[in-house]
Amino acid sequence: MLVRFRSGRVNMTKKINLGVLISGNGTNLQAIIDASEAGSLDAVVKCVISNKVSAFGLERARKHGIEAIHLDHKQFENREAYDAKVVEILKERNIDLVILAGFMRIVTPVLLEAFKNRVMNIHPALLPAFPGLDAQKQALEYGAKVAGCTIHFVDAGTDTGPIILQKTVPILENDTEETLSERIHKEEHKSYPEAIQLFAKGRLSVEGRRVRVLPEADK
Repeated sequence: MLVRFRSGRVNMTKKINLGVLISGNGTNLQAIIDASEAGSLDAVVKCVISNKVSAFGLERARKHGIEAIHLDHKQFENREAYDAKVVEILKERNIDLVILAGFMRIVTPVLLEAFKNRVMNIHPALLPAFPGLDAQKQALEYGAKVAGCTIHFVDAGTDTGPIILQKTVPILENDTEETLSERIHKEEHKSYPEAIQLFAKGRLSVEGRRVRVLPEADK
């Protein structure tokens, strides 16, 4: 199957609407907001949804005048019911692309089918190596020499979706989980807005498992 996203080619000045799902601090959310406000990202964060009321990312959103929504997963009978409510919220706000930024829940087909090839996630490893939790710890324990981050479209698996971008980070001899994580986070904050911008400009083509980056359209 070939899927191309060309919205940016129709109107190069149009900004796409982002819905961001978080569970915690929201540093990648902040990087996306900063890129949007700086004008380097043709996207605007319309709403931020967190399953945890204590998530600092909600406060980050409020500081920038972005709608911040706490949606407690414990109030829903199952994951599907929760995701159905998330879909309702996102569609009401005309969201073009859903961003997972430290959202510590497995999303279901309810969300994935409503936003097919329009849910993006970032993982602190070079997938398919070290999926799941504690990716930096996994890399160190395995003795890997290179780590990094991966931005991918989300599918029904755990960190198995088609890869959009990857950035590498060397693993140093004296690295700890904390020092490695800090360097990977710096790359995440640059590469996530970069991947979103490719989508916004209609430059991503999904062909099976492969994501091709198309040339820039003529201006």
